[in-house]
Amino acid sequence: MKVKSVLAGFLTIMMAGFAQAQEWNWPSDPAEEARARELNAAYTDYMKSEQFVEATRGLNWLLTNVPQVNESIYINGVNVYAGAANASSDAAQKRVYQDSVMTVFELRDKYYDNESRWAENRAYYAYNFWKGEKDKLEEALSYFDRVVEINGNFNTPTLVGAYFDLVYRHSAYNKAFTKMEQLEKYENLKALLDEAEAEGKDVSSPKSTLEQLVVAMELIDCEFIENNLGPKLKAEPENLMLAQQIFKYSVQYKCLNSSSFLMALELIDNDNPTFSTSQVRAMRYMQNREYEKAQPILEKALSLAENDKQKAEVQFDLAKVHAQAGRKSAARSAAMESAKLDSDKASDAYTMVGQLYMGSFNDCKGGESRAKDYSIYIAAYNAFQRAGNNDGMRDARARFPSKEELFTEGLQAGSTISTGCWIGETVTLATRD
Repeated sequence: MKVKSVLAGFLTIMMAGFAQAQEWNWPSDPAEEARARELNAAYTDYMKSEQFVEATRGLNWLLTNVPQVNESIYINGVNVYAGAANASSDAAQKRVYQDSVMTVFELRDKYYDNESRWAENRAYYAYNFWKGEKDKLEEALSYFDRVVEINGNFNTPTLVGAYFDLVYRHSAYNKAFTKMEQLEKYENLKALLDEAEAEGKDVSSPKSTLEQLVVAMELIDCEFIENNLGPKLKAEPENLMLAQQIFKYSVQYKCLNSSSFLMALELIDNDNPTFSTSQVRAMRYMQNREYEKAQPILEKALSLAENDKQKAEVQFDLAKVHAQAGRKSAARSAAMESAKLDSDKASDAYTMVGQLYMGSFNDCKGGESRAKDYSIYIAAYNAFQRAGNNDGMRDARARFPSKEELFTEGLQAGSTISTGCWIGETVTLATRD
């Protein structure tokens, strides 16, 4: 994977940022001074005309014989040797020029105490020269590490993409990092980009590079989250940062059914609950049939809901919880509240009520009047009718009392009767036949 070509403009930016107005320290010997002035003028003329190979000759003499004549020979030296490397078609000679670029940085560090000014430039060249060389990746990475060590971040955010590309390559070629170490580096570099973005810098390109590399590295999947990050959170149950990391990855990679996701969600929801975290947490409890755990979380979600639609969703889930616990009256109340808050929930709410009634025969039958005992199915039919649930209506009607049963009790279709029990409705008698 190649880091995007926007890196190519980095050299120009870096070179333009260095001042060259320091004092000149010419040799005290007149002949040496004349020689130094002559070669300095010659190599700079060659450099300006982009004759970089020719420029190296005079520059090399200055670096060797008058290394402290002026810092400009190091500032320009990088440009000259890099240009010579680009101009060379011979692989061996190209490598000599590239090595000379890195040597210029070493010499500058020896004679001038201002590494923070050019550390990024060195990292840039290390990446471009060595990214394809297995044996040089560790050294290249060390220069990027050094930038963060002395400067805290990169002035040029694009280099963060190059940094992670080296991590990727070093891992692929040399097995240098475990998945956990790669992930840690990814998070650290992403934090650098977030910091740069907060300062108003454009980090879209390096962020895209990081995300592309994470995919290429196959760094994160559900198994990795569950087997690596999950146990770590279990060992550090108060590690909110890790919990947020697991939550983010679980959502991103669709790993919402894992125990690690639930563990992270619990910590996040306890620390800073929102409607979404509480609702999803309760849903997970319900999926696990932990209804008693779900109820207080749903009640919390209800208090955090921002509108009637959200409240309706929670009320309907509460209705399910109450129904599972056998609290049928409470389930009906919650379902009806859901329909009241959001008309789109009405069909589901009345269907639930119909089902609650259908399942209440054994709870409500008195055994004295078949008409009264079977009247709960008429109440169920009415609920299914309001829901527009034809299948429910058909099933309920099949359980209505018969004409004969009404006649035996001195009743007739069209009269009313109270269902009694928890249902407590007055219904109009009807028969199944």
